[in-house]
Amino acid sequence: MINKANGILNNIFGYKNFRPLQEDIIKYILEKKDALVIIPTGGGKSLCYQIPALIFDGLTIVISPLISLMKDQVEQLQELGVGAVYLNSSLSKEKYQKNTQLLIDGKIKLLYVAPETLSQERTINLLLSLNVECITVDEAHCISEWGHDFRPEYRQILEIRNNFPKAVCVAFTATATPRVQKDINESLKLNSKNNFIASFNRENLYLEIIPKTNGVEQTIKFLRRYPNQSGIIYCFSRKQVNSLYDDLLSAGYSVLPYHAGLSDDERQRNQELFIKDDVQIIVATIAFGMGINKSNVRFVIHFDLPKNIESYYQEIGRAGRDGLRSHCLLLFSYGDIQKLRYFIDQKEPKEKQIAERHLNSLLDFAETGICRRIPLLSYFGEKYQNKKCGICDNCNSTDKDLVDVTIPAQKFLSCIKRTNEIFGASHIVDVLRGSGSLKVISNGHDKISTYGIGREYTKKQWMYLSHQFIHQQLLNADNDFGSLKLTEKAFEVLKGSQNVLGKIKEDFEVQDEKQAAENYDHLLFATLRKKRKEIADEMRLPPYVIFSDKTLSEMATYFPTTKVEMIRIHGLGEIKFEKYGQIFLNEIIDYCEKNNIKLKVNEGRPPAKKQTPIKKKSQNSTGERRC
Repeated sequence: MINKANGILNNIFGYKNFRPLQEDIIKYILEKKDALVIIPTGGGKSLCYQIPALIFDGLTIVISPLISLMKDQVEQLQELGVGAVYLNSSLSKEKYQKNTQLLIDGKIKLLYVAPETLSQERTINLLLSLNVECITVDEAHCISEWGHDFRPEYRQILEIRNNFPKAVCVAFTATATPRVQKDINESLKLNSKNNFIASFNRENLYLEIIPKTNGVEQTIKFLRRYPNQSGIIYCFSRKQVNSLYDDLLSAGYSVLPYHAGLSDDERQRNQELFIKDDVQIIVATIAFGMGINKSNVRFVIHFDLPKNIESYYQEIGRAGRDGLRSHCLLLFSYGDIQKLRYFIDQKEPKEKQIAERHLNSLLDFAETGICRRIPLLSYFGEKYQNKKCGICDNCNSTDKDLVDVTIPAQKFLSCIKRTNEIFGASHIVDVLRGSGSLKVISNGHDKISTYGIGREYTKKQWMYLSHQFIHQQLLNADNDFGSLKLTEKAFEVLKGSQNVLGKIKEDFEVQDEKQAAENYDHLLFATLRKKRKEIADEMRLPPYVIFSDKTLSEMATYFPTTKVEMIRIHGLGEIKFEKYGQIFLNEIIDYCEKNNIKLKVNEGRPPAKKQTPIKKKSQNSTGERRC
């Protein structure tokens, strides 16, 4: 069966090889074994259940939380000639009945459905009359109270699943801590031994965090580096979305807002314009993006602090889904922390405890002085094997940024010891800076020798240092209460037998990252993008459904002029070639003729057998020859 899977991968989806874990997961599902699958956004989760669905005789149900997510997936599958439909509240009565009849007639391989629709009696009765072979739970973290996006409706899935005892059940998510993984397994009654967990490391994402001084100016300065590129800017509130949207519009950017305060029609229109590349930038609250499979998002900016690491990771995951390098910038403000703490304080005790833990982990990540991938991946239970990733701001800072911070470290460690190792970093900093706060005075900490000896640094600088001390294993932080305790290594520093290097930052500009010059022909790439947009508009599809940016960039690198060469391009299989291949071959041949480009054997790819190049053929945009 795996040979059949390889054929589907190549001919229908246009990919030459499986990504890590995909083949193992597909084999497992085909053997009808339940599993939990955790693969980062852009890592190829969908193929893991779509390919088995095309091999199974019966139906695969895909439970998905958002209408936009279903619509996007179904559009892409239908474009590839796959029998796929969705059932949800957005459909007219006629369309709903038509999709239902297609299911009854056995013409559908994949049914996308929301948990609310799935639990309706008419849906269950319909499915009981069909041969359901696989139940896929997408965005499975929604089932866990410990997850960042808990949906109570997901708790009903187990009861519904019991109606189909012969169907394999597979849960998929991009973000799940070990605790959430355990909750998913228990909630769906999956065997916890059957977990497939890919690396959480998105190697093509450049991670950068800078203190927010003037957010609008910093954002505009950043955007100048990505002209005519697609990007998402996340804000904390609707008010901030509207304000930033007005500022960027006034500055001449192609931008639209997205938040729950807009009408459904306006949100849908703005999203469609962004997906179709008619608008380059969306300024949005976190309500935007979960259902977006747009592959050519080149940057994500967090104008405000996200709620937690899961949200941050999921949101930056919307960048670079085509595998090309993309930039993720977070503007860090201590004022944002206070906003989040205010909302946390309104929660019930259990929810408050979870939210505080999430916030502390986020601050730990934001203020670290080491490679950002170390604390980010550690949060999801993965150990990053390298000391430097080379694709984050901390790794790209030069050694001269590191200074001797042994004396500040000794002051900080000594203050922890003299306050009996029962307080968190914020209180220690208040003592060092000589604060007159009630907490400092009532504990008598204005009388100890370390009181006021750290006034040379601001509170922000001390907090930044404290996180570096934790990452350098001078301190252990209590997960529940945040209190800091000294390690053996800390006592070596206090005795003066070990020095400490670190960074002291208050503010810095967005650094120009050292990007390797891309090898593709940018003018040809722009020509191909224009042709893709024309076809997409005519067919009323998002451009990335025709071809991804990665596919176009490979065309602009290797200049394919024959079908054999074109079929080697990433994301281009037989079906896509029949529809669009000749159109793009014509564009490439035209470009080469106009620019006197003499084609050579494509470097970096196995040379094709000698053959006569395909001559230009007249076609309409659907790939049919004109008479």
